[in-house]
Amino acid sequence: MRRWLNKAETALGNHSDRLNAINIFPVADGDTGTNLYLTVRAASDALDGLDPSVTDVGAVLTHAGQAALEKARGNSGTLFSVFLCAAAEPLAGQQRLSSALLATALHRAQIRAWTALSDPVPGTMLSVMEAASLAAGEIDALHPGDDSNHALGVTLDAAVAAALAAVVSTEDQLDALQAAKVVDAGGVGLLLILDCLRSVVLGEELQGTLLDDLHGYSVQDPHIHTSMPVDEGVEVMCTISLSPLDAATLRQHLDELGDSVIMSQLGGGEAGDGTYRWRVHVHVPTPGPAVELIRTLGTPTDMSISALSDTSGHRSQALQEAVDSGGHER
Repeated sequence: MRRWLNKAETALGNHSDRLNAINIFPVADGDTGTNLYLTVRAASDALDGLDPSVTDVGAVLTHAGQAALEKARGNSGTLFSVFLCAAAEPLAGQQRLSSALLATALHRAQIRAWTALSDPVPGTMLSVMEAASLAAGEIDALHPGDDSNHALGVTLDAAVAAALAAVVSTEDQLDALQAAKVVDAGGVGLLLILDCLRSVVLGEELQGTLLDDLHGYSVQDPHIHTSMPVDEGVEVMCTISLSPLDAATLRQHLDELGDSVIMSQLGGGEAGDGTYRWRVHVHVPTPGPAVELIRTLGTPTDMSISALSDTSGHRSQALQEAVDSGGHER
């Protein structure tokens, strides 16, 4: 698991420019590669500080997933963090990965990721998660009780192959991707992450030709997102402790204010006062109403605000300063 996330960090770093180049959904902000890289780096860094004697696979992934979720960037980073945290749950207490455990982990992870989004959309990394999960489940069902390394390798082969097919299909599932003749950037990122897991488990190199035929992914292809209309909205993210009722209320009102709403529980459960910690993500036209809403329900921490159309960071910094000082940018 440690080697997996370390390898995924390196692979995403190497591919971040091309992932950014084809990132046009849900907004053409050209940052999916960067966001996934930084999120996976947070997970990998967290394991660098974990006691090497910890050999519980679920505990290792939980530690990595929680760190990733706290520092997640963008839609893609947040969804992968949710995926990682959920995958860790059925692996608790296990000392090694098996075909059956992998299938169960992928199933749990893809369900949690789909439900974390208020308005999940096929043709994104969600579809890639689902395809990998279904393929792993089908292979495991053919070999019940086989916990050999060979069975695990066969299951990983199937999961990666299904993920690749799902990535190719994203182009036909979303009008924006079809018009631009590209596949979904987040889906490609997840495919890379899954191939990194296959690589470390099998002791093989990454599949060098895995991405060769994906539309828009050649280094000679242009940065598609630069030709797309500018989105003037902002991304708001924070961590907050809420009761289940307040969490449902926040999700409902954020759905009314914006889109790309993702809410996922952080930590190990109820805090003793009836509240749970949540990581919140939303795209809104202006940050003021969303920030005010969040603050009426609790005290947010780790709040960040980024302008979707700004890659320089200047506008995002101004927005962040307004929030940090208690002001309301409108």
